[in-house]
Amino acid sequence: MAYADDSDRLTRELDWNLLRSFIVMAEARSITDAAQRLRLTQPSVSTALKKLEDRIGKRLIDRAPGRYELTRAGALLYREAVEIHGAVHRLSTLMRDMTDEITGHVRIAVASHVVCPLFDDVLAAFHARHPRATLSISVLGSSAALASVSARTASFAICLVHRRDPKIEYMRLYREFFGLFCGPPHPLFGRKGLRQKDLAGHSAVSFETDRLHDALRSVTLLRAESELRERIIGTSSHLEEVRRMVIAGLGIGPLPLHVVARDVADGLLWRLPPYSNPPAIDVHLAWNPKAALNRAESAFLAALQHAIGAVPITQRTYGLDEDATTPTPA
Repeated sequence: MAYADDSDRLTRELDWNLLRSFIVMAEARSITDAAQRLRLTQPSVSTALKKLEDRIGKRLIDRAPGRYELTRAGALLYREAVEIHGAVHRLSTLMRDMTDEITGHVRIAVASHVVCPLFDDVLAAFHARHPRATLSISVLGSSAALASVSARTASFAICLVHRRDPKIEYMRLYREFFGLFCGPPHPLFGRKGLRQKDLAGHSAVSFETDRLHDALRSVTLLRAESELRERIIGTSSHLEEVRRMVIAGLGIGPLPLHVVARDVADGLLWRLPPYSNPPAIDVHLAWNPKAALNRAESAFLAALQHAIGAVPITQRTYGLDEDATTPTPA
């Protein structure tokens, strides 16, 4: 019973503004940095942290000369505080969305390389059906997109998925295939009859998720098989910037075949071997089942889920050459 009494007292006495401040502290590099972000004095922030630690009964941030990091209790509180903040942030939207006509706002987090006709069709149909609903699309790295879904600051995300969060639901939206490309300044540009061994020793550019333990693992293996230089010259989380570096001749880089087909036709990019069995990458729809969605968000998400379920994956697969062999699912 004492435990229940302590929980009730915490619910009654906790200042929710302390949680908002703690989120900033947890994401900052120091108390001084947190004070600057909150536009408060350093003593005020230190006092707020002590007050929260006293209320929680746990040390939340381990501070020492040259050391500033969350304790286990602090990391747990940060995860919960982010969810609480996201739920509170959405209350005003939910209260406004109380009319017969769907007028809510949909926040979509999208990875930079999303080119999907099925998604575009759903977007067009949704706007035609609910013209007063509004949308915002944020281009983020896949991990940041998933974090925004977890924090309930995005209605849903369309992105790559490596490790699945049990709090998030997923549906495969489409499949794409990656190839290796170079730009006009590159010595291999325009050369026909190349073999994979001809790529050995050349510089590479790639995505930040191009690592063995990340979402583009199969692309990482493709680079390794081509014996490109292990040190990557340039990286970005945005496809447009990887494309820019490839076209500028910084190195050989992986790009989705269907996304850059026009660039190849226009002479901006040159496809390099291997030409068969390109690595397959799945792009997912991800949403938080515990998020309190407004009617516009619910309608858009339901429409997209229905479209995915109604269209076979073979029709949601883009960029595979007609003469290429379909690879094993990623």
